[in-house]
Amino acid sequence: MKYVCLVYLVEKDMSAMTKRESDVCTEESLAYDHTLRKAGHLILAHALQPVETATTIRVRNGKVFSTDGPFAETKEQLGGFMLIEARDLNEAIQVAAKTPMASRGSIEVRPIREIRL
Repeated sequence: MKYVCLVYLVEKDMSAMTKRESDVCTEESLAYDHTLRKAGHLILAHALQPVETATTIRVRNGKVFSTDGPFAETKEQLGGFMLIEARDLNEAIQVAAKTPMASRGSIEVRPIREIRL
């Protein structure tokens, strides 16, 4: 079964890191990605650009509305995601819990809803 692991973090805390701290964070994340890929769990993973680059789109009554940035005001922002393969939710949680970013933010694990056309 496929699961998406949404990585939430506090961007201002991440941007306050020294270059060395940021490099270590990136190295840890890439190493874990490599481990997951070798184990057959990782399908896709990406970090996202900062929240100020986001645009939120809504269509209401046939009209398109766009808002700069994310709509929700929250302490944590969506910083990246992983698409993984796991036997079940328990295994997906175990995979997500080992993600280096879990110690700096939070990881939301959600099953993918397969839609067959």
